[in-house]
Amino acid sequence: MANAGVASRAREFFAFPHPVNEISARLVAGGVVVMAAVTIAFDQPWLTAVIAYGFVARVLTGPTASPLGQLVTRVITPRLKVRPKPVPGPPKRFAQGIGAVLSVAAAILALGFGLTTIAYVLLGLLIAAASLESVFAICLGCRIFATLMRAGVIPDDVCAECNDIWRRVPTPAGP
Repeated sequence: MANAGVASRAREFFAFPHPVNEISARLVAGGVVVMAAVTIAFDQPWLTAVIAYGFVARVLTGPTASPLGQLVTRVITPRLKVRPKPVPGPPKRFAQGIGAVLSVAAAILALGFGLTTIAYVLLGLLIAAASLESVFAICLGCRIFATLMRAGVIPDDVCAECNDIWRRVPTPAGP
């Protein structure tokens, strides 16, 4: 029985939220923009490791193990006077995965090989994508996810809600 409790807690810890509050996702993206811009502007390559950790943590656990995710979901979002906007989780997790690949590569290039210029180019790509998400609610990773679903690369059952837009459109109240 004790093992079942441990397994249950591990599943909870490594669970990615579905749905995701788009408001929180956009705020996290804004935090990524700020951190990456500070890294480049002040030439602080060690921050690439912090950014990479955040992305990896969010891919694995959603906001649970991410300091930025915790700040946004527990402190900032609850204080905003805006209604939550639920969106499917799998595309957001995919987008975090792309961010993880780019930021881990940037950290390895900067810290492992001293190639900060190339690392900062990768961070620049993150800044561009995270700015689109944060400012305009345009999630490039989510769009890639949708394209891969249409192409059959990602099975439909990964995100049934992503396939059926009509499930997300509110229906008018009856008479």
